[in-house]
Amino acid sequence: MRILIAAAGSRGDVAPYTGLGAELRRAGYDVALATTEPFARLVRDAGLEFRSLAAGTRVPGGVTGQRDMLRTAATFVTELGDGFADAVAVGSDVLLLSATTAPLGWHLTEATGTPSLGVYLQPTAPTGDFPPVVTASRSLGRPANRATGRIALRMADRVYTQAVAKLRQRLGLPPASPSEMRRRQEQANWPILHGFSPALVPRPPDWRTGLDVVGNWWPHLAAGARLPAGLEDFLGAGPRPVLIGFGSMASGEGERLSGIAVRALRRAGLRGILQSGSAGLAAEGDDVLTIGDVPHALLFPRLAAVVHHAGAGTSAAALRAGVPAVTVPVTADQPFWAGRLASLGAATGPIRFRSLTTERLADALAQVTKGQAHGRAAAAAAKSMATENGAGQVVEAIQQLTGGPV
Repeated sequence: MRILIAAAGSRGDVAPYTGLGAELRRAGYDVALATTEPFARLVRDAGLEFRSLAAGTRVPGGVTGQRDMLRTAATFVTELGDGFADAVAVGSDVLLLSATTAPLGWHLTEATGTPSLGVYLQPTAPTGDFPPVVTASRSLGRPANRATGRIALRMADRVYTQAVAKLRQRLGLPPASPSEMRRRQEQANWPILHGFSPALVPRPPDWRTGLDVVGNWWPHLAAGARLPAGLEDFLGAGPRPVLIGFGSMASGEGERLSGIAVRALRRAGLRGILQSGSAGLAAEGDDVLTIGDVPHALLFPRLAAVVHHAGAGTSAAALRAGVPAVTVPVTADQPFWAGRLASLGAATGPIRFRSLTTERLADALAQVTKGQAHGRAAAAAAKSMATENGAGQVVEAIQQLTGGPV
């Protein structure tokens, strides 16, 4: 049986599906992952077939202003819709659709009858438990949280208007708006599995039937993978260091952030690793090392703490490693994940990106490394996460959808 996973966005929006796809292959399925060209190697290194989705390189997560983010998202989605049917529908028995690709994939399932599941990395359905993850707002109370959740979905649907109109015309389907298709899916209890830990976000009790939280899907890690020799040497040369990185965020801010990072580390008396990322962090010295991309699963358990932008994947990886965090959210859903880590006690209160200073970072680092409370909270969450099998639950859901094993 052939499974097609469709995902798009930044690296953090794609990498978890390489691990999910690899687990599905081990379960006996033929698996392809359709995503944008920059992640072709990531997909193939996981042993999956790569299908190319057309889209620009500037993704919504790389901007900070809400208006600019919506404009960028609309452009990205419109480009994504071009050729979507060719890349996704051909030869697939089951479609697994991310939150970004589902509003396009629904139209393919209507046209072809191909069974599908949602595989989301963020909670998007309205709930009274918390406001929409993209609003970066505090809880407004249960009724208002649900109301703003519905408004957020309507705003998201507008982003897909042009792409959906073109796709339905291409598929020979009658006109239907993105909001109309979303209502159809909700009324049908279309199943969505959420790939994050219930230790971090428990399933809201007011969600409809068909929405489940199953645990994380981790990026594929090759058998025998090792950290670079220079990084191993640095790790072994002294006390556990702190990693500071902003992933695909903060492009152009490298000089400012690097200076703050090094000064804060030294003020707190800590060794540090700067992960260059899109910001281009860099520094030299006996007490600091600059690195590129390395597997979180190999590095994070060997750290004293992680300073990060609170992307969903990085937040989960730090928690999985039982390592306390200092979060500096930049945009989109990052304030939400930062708040969840803080509510667990596994991180300090978030530091707003534009408010980051040497003093604030040094004080936060002292809190998470000198005391024990944050580390204990992270370790407790890690113990709970170790019992989860997010990929296994996807396999079970596929078997239920298709009527049995491969």
